[in-house]
Amino acid sequence: MATLKELAQRPERFTGGHRACAGCGAPIAVRQVLMALDPEVPVITACATGCLEVTTTIYPYTAWRGSFIHSAFENAAATISGVETAYLALKKRGKIVDKPMKFVAFGGDGGTYDIGFQSLSGAMERGHDIVYICYDNNAYANTGIQRSSATPRGASTTTTPAGKVIPGKPQNRKDLTGIMAAHNIPYVAQASISHYMDLTRKVEKAFNTPGPAFINILSPCRLTWGTPPEETIDVARQAVECCFWPLYEVENGNWRLTYQPRERASYSDWLKRQTRFKHLFKPEVKQELLQELQAEVEERWAKLQARCGSENK
Repeated sequence: MATLKELAQRPERFTGGHRACAGCGAPIAVRQVLMALDPEVPVITACATGCLEVTTTIYPYTAWRGSFIHSAFENAAATISGVETAYLALKKRGKIVDKPMKFVAFGGDGGTYDIGFQSLSGAMERGHDIVYICYDNNAYANTGIQRSSATPRGASTTTTPAGKVIPGKPQNRKDLTGIMAAHNIPYVAQASISHYMDLTRKVEKAFNTPGPAFINILSPCRLTWGTPPEETIDVARQAVECCFWPLYEVENGNWRLTYQPRERASYSDWLKRQTRFKHLFKPEVKQELLQELQAEVEERWAKLQARCGSENK
């Protein structure tokens, strides 16, 4: 595993000067992912339509150094699996030099949890030697902050506005990381931009493991979450510390926590930092809902601990 000093000395595969919002978690995630790659190995990148794509590839400019393919919203996984297959076919025919290449796809939660799920599931089941990265900002941020299946229960969005009818999104968020683990692929992980060495180690594992790999990275959107841009890393860290976003990996079917908070942060305090949850703290809103949300986090955390083994408790 590369040290922090070694990572800092590696050339940038993703440049500054893009047009993402100040404090956006997506480009932070991309930089950390690409920095973890061996600088001597070429990487082919596919990117689903979304915030990341539209802010980094505005013609005639690009923030990506290396081969880059923009796919539709729903098919980044299919695109990169096709590229990987073409590479294998050309190598077999002797038309390209037999040297290692890496294949990665990036998609937001809208293009991964929802619209692109069929494409992603198919690519994982077929066993392509690719890595899929989801930068999870909990909404369809690029198209107006509509709810996605990654949006937490209780969050106010433009399609689940908090008011007299509903107190924000009424459904629980989808456990996509667990669903990907159920595909029985070699490597699955959940990471956060706030814990960069944990993320880097997982990326290195993903790219060095033959076969398909999936990493879900918490990447706060300051507009969706309603937090100041300078607090992006800290609010992501608190999501980990309050166990809303546990850090773990599933390697060849073995579940393991990679981070255990020494002192649990308050989930309620984490919610208070975000304007999408401000309605939950109004006097007219039933406090039972806040207690239910806290209980759900506790239940999911307890189940994950049990699944990862008693030694991690």
